[in-house]
Amino acid sequence: MLLLGAIVLSVPAMAAPANGAKPANTQTKQTTPAEFVGADACATCHEAQSKNFAFNPHTRLAQKHDGSAVTCEDCHGAGKAHVDGGGDKSKIFSPKEASAKDVDAKCLSCHAGTHPNFERSPHGKGNVSCVSCHSIHDSKAPEHLLKASQPELCYQCHTDVKPSFDMPFHHRVNEGLVTCSDCHNVHGTFQANNVRTTADQNAVCTKCHTETRGPFVFEHAPVRAEGCMSCHTPHGSQNARLLNMPSIATLCNQCHSPVAAGTVHGMGAGSSTITPCINCHTMIHGSNISQAFIR
Repeated sequence: MLLLGAIVLSVPAMAAPANGAKPANTQTKQTTPAEFVGADACATCHEAQSKNFAFNPHTRLAQKHDGSAVTCEDCHGAGKAHVDGGGDKSKIFSPKEASAKDVDAKCLSCHAGTHPNFERSPHGKGNVSCVSCHSIHDSKAPEHLLKASQPELCYQCHTDVKPSFDMPFHHRVNEGLVTCSDCHNVHGTFQANNVRTTADQNAVCTKCHTETRGPFVFEHAPVRAEGCMSCHTPHGSQNARLLNMPSIATLCNQCHSPVAAGTVHGMGAGSSTITPCINCHTMIHGSNISQAFIR
């Protein structure tokens, strides 16, 4: 009985935390409604930013679905301390002052479902934050709240790619027919260079170049195994077909070099001409009737 009494008395003592100590499962203090001041209070100082926010996609999308709009404090945090401090910037979340990781975390708190791969993307790893490309209050391309329209926005960083679109033959990006995001998902994919991920890696190209899509009875192995870019350079080229090399025969002979020695192909001893391979092998992407890709 004495032992049982000692156990009963010791249980409350074990459960209660030491005087002044926090319980082990204490959670971080949550923001209370009293700490929010509302968008009208923000507008008294930030009139320019709030003036057109009713037409912002954040507000319009929220109103369309559940009747409640995204307000200033959903992104910047509760504003009471900021207001009480006379506009103290240290009392509010400012994307301009915050680190790229903090900005990304704030945006991904809502957009993680849409952009689940951003943190593993080259942009995410390179500390290119959301506000590096997007302007929430003063967008020049309202559809996606971009700071500038494509491709000018992309060229601000990708200066090495820009000259490719000035080559004699190129995808018409500068002309506005194609945009960077038609082929790249800037928020991250599992492909190199943020190329859009599809079940068929070539679908990024064949969605436009439908004549090469297939399936074919006889497939050209590099097309299936290595993809379109094993032969083509997508941004710009000296070749009209955007090949990696100026000459078609030179490109083909990277894999088919034994063929070059045969006189049948016009490249034997004493021959002074090089016949383009596709003069005969016209169905080079694949054929339903010829294993040699002859029409």
